[in-house]
Amino acid sequence: MVDVDAFMGRLDPDMCVVTAAVGEERSGCLVGFSSQCSIHPVRFVVWLSKVNHTYGVARGADCLAVHLLTRDQHELATLFGGETGDRADKFTQARWKRGHGGAVVLEDAAAWFVGTVERCVDGGDHVGFVLEPVQWGERADGPLLRLGDALDISPGHPVD
Repeated sequence: MVDVDAFMGRLDPDMCVVTAAVGEERSGCLVGFSSQCSIHPVRFVVWLSKVNHTYGVARGADCLAVHLLTRDQHELATLFGGETGDRADKFTQARWKRGHGGAVVLEDAAAWFVGTVERCVDGGDHVGFVLEPVQWGERADGPLLRLGDALDISPGHPVD
């Protein structure tokens, strides 16, 4: 058996916060698995853990919002990565507004987009939500928060 960490351990992907809303229920989490997955048409995929509170809300959502954070926004990353929506309303501690389709947009994110959910793909312990971007904005420049910057955040909902 090949040690997959010899490859995966070298990756240092950008982290993002994904938010979902259905009616008045809202949730959000820090995500390390995401990528543009098509050029024409533009599509982006975010992978949500099946044990995460945000996954439960996202399953019923028509749109999701994806937010990039800069390295100096570690506190916001800790809020969405280290707390679980099962026990805390993270949105009482963050500035947000409604976006396209009722999506929850974090006002302090460096950049963001709202995407309509085109399809979901089961990938094992995570499900990929393929999104078509329909609304976007930006607020700040600076180096993006990467996995290596977030290793000190204990997950609010560990996979194991």
